[in-house]
Amino acid sequence: MDLKIGDTFTITREITDDLVRAFAEVSGDHNPIHLDDEFAKQTRFGRRIAHGMLSGAFISAVLGNEFRGLTIVYLSQSMRFTAPTFIGDVITTTATITAIRKDKGIVTIETVCSNQDGAVTVTGEAAIMVMK
Repeated sequence: MDLKIGDTFTITREITDDLVRAFAEVSGDHNPIHLDDEFAKQTRFGRRIAHGMLSGAFISAVLGNEFRGLTIVYLSQSMRFTAPTFIGDVITTTATITAIRKDKGIVTIETVCSNQDGAVTVTGEAAIMVMK
């Protein structure tokens, strides 16, 4: 795979109740804002929200799946949560290469998650090491 600045990779996933509950089990995060409808109704969001780190897992999936044929090592990931992700949202995760250091094999990637209405829910930046 020949990587270049501007290359963009995406995945799209629907946020389902089953997905949120499975993520709660895997992560151990059983915060009622993610799992309890009655509790969540009393919050500023008015309904359940997905775990923020579920979006982080989507970013990891883009990097892990789209760089097939290359061995990559995830070096870092920054994330800024800009809007809630609700059950029923369809999240598109986009990773765009912004810089390449060929001498070190390090690629910098802008990461963005957005919902079906185009609202950005997460922004960030990843760094990966690409090994052949």
